[in-house]
Amino acid sequence: MDNKSGDNRTVPLIQFVTSMLIFGTIGIFRRYISLPSGFLIFARGLFGGLSVILYVKLKGGNVFRQIGRRPLIWLIMTGVLLGSEWIMLFEAYNLTTVAIASLCNYMQPIIVLLLSPLIFKERLTVKKLICAGVAAAGMVLVSGVTEGGVIEGNHIKGVLLGLGSALLYALFVIMNKKLANIDPYTKTAIQMLSVAGVMLPYFLLSGDLGKIDFNPITAILVLVIGTVHTGFAYVLYFKSMERLKAQTIAILSYIDPIAALLFSALILNESLSAAGLVGAVMILGAAIVSEFEKKKRTDS
Repeated sequence: MDNKSGDNRTVPLIQFVTSMLIFGTIGIFRRYISLPSGFLIFARGLFGGLSVILYVKLKGGNVFRQIGRRPLIWLIMTGVLLGSEWIMLFEAYNLTTVAIASLCNYMQPIIVLLLSPLIFKERLTVKKLICAGVAAAGMVLVSGVTEGGVIEGNHIKGVLLGLGSALLYALFVIMNKKLANIDPYTKTAIQMLSVAGVMLPYFLLSGDLGKIDFNPITAILVLVIGTVHTGFAYVLYFKSMERLKAQTIAILSYIDPIAALLFSALILNESLSAAGLVGAVMILGAAIVSEFEKKKRTDS
C-alpha cells in the first residue's frame, strides 16, 4: 500500500515540476519577441484558452458542458486575478530591474505557505518553515540584489508592484485549490480566456496598438507561448495541484525561477555569479529536503 501511495504521489510531482520547467523558459522566448507586453499577455491568454478548447474538442469533449453558473463566475474571477497579476509583474519589470521584480514576485510561495494553515488547516511544521526561509534567502542571492543594491525613484514603485503581483498570485493559487473538483481543462480554458478579456482593454488603453509588428518567427513564438507555456503547462499545473499540499506547492514553485536562471545561462549566455550558484543550491536543497522529509514520514 505504501508503494501504491508513493506511485500516486509521484505522478502529480512530475506534472508540477514539468509545468515549472516550462514556465521557466518563458523569459527566453520573451527575449526574442519584440511585441508590447500587454499584447503578448493578451495573446498568451487567448491562444492558451483556445488551444485547450481545441484539444478537448478533438477528443470528443466540451470544456463548457458540465459547468454551473457559480463555478463559472469563480473561474472568471480567478482568471481576472491572474491577468491582473501579470499586468502588475510586467509593469514592475518596466520600473525596476528584472531581478528585483522577480524576487518580489516569488514571495508568492511564502505567502501561500504561511496562509495554508489558516485556509487549508495544513500543519506548518518547523522543517517547512525553515525550508521556506532558506529558499527565500537563496532567492535573494540568486536575484543579485545583495551585489548591486536598490535604486531609488520609480524602482520603489516597481518593488511595490512586484509584491502586489505576488499577493495576487498567492490568492490565485489558494482559490484554485478551492476549485479542485473542476476539470483542469475547463479551468484552464475559462481562466485563460478571462485573462485575454481583462488584458484587451488594458492593451487598447495603453497606446501600444501601433507598436505591433508581426513576422513569421514572432508569430510562431507567440503561438508556442500560448499553447505550450500556457495551455499545456497550466493543465499540468492544475492537475497536480489537486493532489499536492499547498505547502509542497509553495516550496516546489521555486523551481520556476531557478529553471529560468539556468536556461538563461545556458541559452542566452547570461553569467551566473558565485552568490547566484549558492542561492540556487539553497533553493533546490530546501525543496528536496522538504519533500524527502515528508516521504520519509509517509513510508515509516
